[in-house]
Amino acid sequence: MHGRSTRSLAVIDGRAYNSRMSSQFDDLAKRIRALPAGEKAALFRELIDDLDPGQDPDVEKLWLEEAERRYAQYLRGEVEAIPGDEVMAEARKRLK
Repeated sequence: MHGRSTRSLAVIDGRAYNSRMSSQFDDLAKRIRALPAGEKAALFRELIDDLDPGQDPDVEKLWLEEAERRYAQYLRGEVEAIPGDEVMAEARKRLK
């Protein structure tokens, strides 16, 4: 998003923010971009949790169990590892 205007993103319920709110949005976006990566990640996590309060409280436990299950399959030779760059290239191709 660097170099692009954030004004096109300043929309809630199909309505654009007024110019004062857009200015606040732009200022906040600039301040967030200046944060260290770890702080950005923590902030985004908080915002996502705030936007999705219906999240299953056990979701992290379930994801950990799923990751452990998949890793065990890998160790037993039941699945092959695919390099991350190949996975991302395929994902990008499918999204086009």
